Amino acid sequence: MNIDRAAGRRLALWLLAGIFASASAYAQEAGPEVVHLWPDGHWPQATQGPERVGADGSARGAVSNVSDARMEIYRPEHPNGSAVVIFGGGGYFRIQIGGAARPAAQWLQSLGVTAAVVYYRLPADGWSAVSPFQDGQRAMRLMRSKAAELSLDPERIGVIGFSAGANVAGVVGTRFDAAFYPAVDAADQLSARPDFLGMIYPVVSLQAPLDQTRSRRELATQPDAVAAYSVEAHVRKDMPPVFLAQAVDDPIVDIGHSVAMYQAAHAAGVPVEMHLFEKGGHSWGLGKPGTLVAQWPRLFANWARSHQFLGAPPAGLVPLAGASNATAAPRQAAPAVDDEDDSGD
Repeated sequence: MNIDRAAGRRLALWLLAGIFASASAYAQEAGPEVVHLWPDGHWPQATQGPERVGADGSARGAVSNVSDARMEIYRPEHPNGSAVVIFGGGGYFRIQIGGAARPAAQWLQSLGVTAAVVYYRLPADGWSAVSPFQDGQRAMRLMRSKAAELSLDPERIGVIGFSAGANVAGVVGTRFDAAFYPAVDAADQLSARPDFLGMIYPVVSLQAPLDQTRSRRELATQPDAVAAYSVEAHVRKDMPPVFLAQAVDDPIVDIGHSVAMYQAAHAAGVPVEMHLFEKGGHSWGLGKPGTLVAQWPRLFANWARSHQFLGAPPAGLVPLAGASNATAAPRQAAPAVDDEDDSGD
C-alpha cells in the first residue's frame, strides 16, 4: 500500500509538471500581452486603413500608420521586479519595431526584466506633434498601474529609446510632470517619471546646429516644438539617471546629440554615463554580433545594475568573454538595419 501511495504521488507530480510545462509553452506561443493606451474613441482618428509593416531595406520591420496606440508586454518566466518601456526609432514617420524595439524587449525578458514595446502615434501620419509624448507618458503610468499584476517594483520602471524613440524617452524622462493630456482614469494619478533612462543613438535636440533630422521636420507642425522637445533644454536635477550610446560615424544623427545630453545632465548633477563607439553607423538595434556597438547591451545592464535597477540576472545565462556572471549578452542580436533612406532617424 505504501509503495502504491508513493507511486501515486510520483504520478501526480509528473502530471503537474507536464501541466506547468504545457502552460509555459502556451504562454510563449501566445506572444506578448497587448495593452491599449487609450479608451476606444478617445482621440479623433487621424489615420485611415490598417497599419503598415515594412518588408524591404531600411523600412524592414518598421511600423507606420498607427491608429491604435498600445504596448506589447513581454513577461519573463521569473520576473525580477524591474521593467523597461521601449520606444523604437524612425524619425516620427515609422517605428522600428522588428529591428530594434522587439529584439531589445526579448533580450530584457531573458534577463528577468518585464519589457513593453510602445506603438506610439506618428506626426507623419497626421497626428499632432504632441501625440508621441502623450503616448509615452500614458505608457509609463499604465505600467506603474500594473505593478502588482506584473510583479513589478513601481520604483524600478525605466525607459529605453532608440533614435527618435530616444527623443520620446528623453522628453518623458525630463518633462514627466508636464500636462501633455487631461487625466483619463486612476492610472493618470501615478507618476510618469521613469526610474532610469537609456538613450541609444538618440535624437536629443531640435535646436541648431543639431536640427538636421527627420524628427525635427516631422515635429515642426507644433510652433514651439524646438523649445518643447529639445531634451537637453529640460534636463533637471530630479530626472532619472541617464545612459547614452552612439557611434561616432553615425551618418543620420550627429554625435553632438549625445554630447549635448551628457553635458546638460552632468552640469545638473544627474548621474550619466556615455559610450561613443568608433564605428557602427545608425539604427543598429542590439548590434550585429562582433561589432563595436554590440557591446552596449552588456554595458547598459552593468550600468543599470550599478543603480540597483535591473536586479540579478537569472542563473544559466552565458556571459560575454571576459565579463562577470553579472552581465549577459543577448543570445542572438537582430541584424542591424540601415535607416538612412529618407533621412530617417
